Amino acid sequence: MTKKPFITKEQAQQIIKDFPTPFHIYDEKAIRENARRLTKAFSWNKGFREYFAVKATPNPSILKILKEEGCGTDCSSYAELLMSKKCGFKSPEIMFSSNDTPIEEFRYANEIGAIINLDDITHIKALEQACGIPETVCCRYNPGGTFSISTTIMDNPGDAKYGMTKEQIIEAYRILREKGAKKFGIHAFLASNTVSNEYYPTLAGILFRLAVEIKETAGVELSFINLSGGVGVPYTPDKEPNDIMVIGEGVRRQFEEILVPAGLGDISIFTELGRFMLAPYGHLVTTAIHEKHIHKEYIGVDACAVNLMRPAMYGAYHHITVLGKEDAPCDHTYDVTGSLCENNDKFAIDRRLPKIDIGDILVIHDTGAHGFAMGYNYNGKLKSAELLLREDGSVVMIRRAETVEDYFATLDGFWDIF
Repeated sequence: MTKKPFITKEQAQQIIKDFPTPFHIYDEKAIRENARRLTKAFSWNKGFREYFAVKATPNPSILKILKEEGCGTDCSSYAELLMSKKCGFKSPEIMFSSNDTPIEEFRYANEIGAIINLDDITHIKALEQACGIPETVCCRYNPGGTFSISTTIMDNPGDAKYGMTKEQIIEAYRILREKGAKKFGIHAFLASNTVSNEYYPTLAGILFRLAVEIKETAGVELSFINLSGGVGVPYTPDKEPNDIMVIGEGVRRQFEEILVPAGLGDISIFTELGRFMLAPYGHLVTTAIHEKHIHKEYIGVDACAVNLMRPAMYGAYHHITVLGKEDAPCDHTYDVTGSLCENNDKFAIDRRLPKIDIGDILVIHDTGAHGFAMGYNYNGKLKSAELLLREDGSVVMIRRAETVEDYFATLDGFWDIF
């Protein structure tokens, strides 16, 4: 099985004339279509909103596309809050889900009307000192232990640094109500990149039952429930993608079985997706520039872990297509590497691919989320450009590549040395 790139070899060759590799490129048409599918899947809930996880793809051009499709933003830092504000997002279209939060970030989030999602019960005091308790506030839940679907363990919330225990979150709502909060939400993230239509409905069931318990024990009726992220994408070509329509229907069933009979049928459902919204609709495009024949066969490309960190950090699989050789037999075994002085700077290890020649253009798939965003400057390497393939087929640059002047810009007097 394989994956099909959204650009052809001929398109790539034309793009490279103006924008040399490596670069990330995003497919606007597919992004919009996916956002509309999500909205349709949850259209049964009148208050539904997707708060796109800015950390996944922090680019204003992408945020503006999603804003046009009715999305808000989920932010975890001052820079992400500022970007959201500059892109025209307003209260209540911004969610601030942070942890170990600086006081000044609470203050700015409140200033721009973001919904503040408290990670810990001790943050109530910090928030009050920063700006007072807002009328609308959210709390993050961590049930501890492991999170399972049927008999399959999906993740281990008990090892996660995020969220409050059940006892803490119920007490937090009591305190917040006493301090003047009037509208309340709950948020939880229990598993990452699940390729299962059962994740959201299972999580929804946990949070919906907790919402009923909060009403009964703390006398607080939630206004919204944020299912957060965790709905993933199939990085390997042998897996079937999640069906968001099936997922939305599963959440609806839980809603009607648990919340409606408890008199909580007006609760709004929020999502906070990043990977699902963007990952499949981004490619890292790179050129083969070296080959090496020692104990293994290596292909060196002009991209490196600076451009895509996930394989080096997690050992993550990203599918690779050699443009123009989509139908050629995969009869060669390569490690596809970048140029960093780190042996984990590899996009693929022992990957079966067609014969790769110097100058071949490679597409690394599913880099639309947590691709460019995780870049860094190790070895003095520079971040690449980001491009947008528009619906009309034109290509525009939405972030220029870094220059060496950018790299040295924070060193006072550097250029005076020479």
